[in-house]
Amino acid sequence: MSEPALPIAETFVSIQGEGKLTGVPSWFARVAGCNLRCGWCDTPYASWQPKGESRQIADLLDEAKACGVSHAVLTGGEPMMFEAIANLARGLADMGVHVTIETAGTIHRPVHCDLLSLSPKLANSTPWNDSRDPGGDWARRHEQRRINVDTLNALLADHGERQLKFVVGNPSDLAEIESILARLHGLNPGDVLLMPEGVLTPDPDGVQWVVRACMERGWRFCHRLHIELFGNRRGT
Repeated sequence: MSEPALPIAETFVSIQGEGKLTGVPSWFARVAGCNLRCGWCDTPYASWQPKGESRQIADLLDEAKACGVSHAVLTGGEPMMFEAIANLARGLADMGVHVTIETAGTIHRPVHCDLLSLSPKLANSTPWNDSRDPGGDWARRHEQRRINVDTLNALLADHGERQLKFVVGNPSDLAEIESILARLHGLNPGDVLLMPEGVLTPDPDGVQWVVRACMERGWRFCHRLHIELFGNRRGT
């Protein structure tokens, strides 16, 4: 029997730039492969054109241990596509490492994590009229798959510590977010994060509506600290 392995686009050590653990030094493992195609995806090398190498779980665990940090982030692409993600998460936990899994929440898989980071995709993510999808096949698949309320609730039931990150582009996104949240169970307002779309540090004036929405609803504003510190580049 072959050893468990994952297609890996990149691994690196950096600080966590998003969410409740912003600023925490972490080891990142980014899988290559995704069941969605967001028009604004900032890691197309893991989704639109997934590129990576197959790496055994034991090798990844050795790397994580050698780097010396106590937090790991399993991201993508979509890590829940791959059965072996559970092996990696369990191996990290057995080493005493805190595990965050970042997922769009369209696939339910029993897997250990200390922080479930859900990023449900809003209508603004669907790549209509995208030059990378001339026939529109991916746009139609993406639109069909991007929200699965039953799967989101199953994942939330599995994990007590969670965050929901919504990428927002304009105030019209708020109604869709509220519609999704109304169908989810067991969430607190502080679990909901709004992250302005883009791969540059946002202009303060342009995101005031996001700030107001968070203050009015008890949600959190989520910026990308790694973009501010390192720019939009791989390995950060």
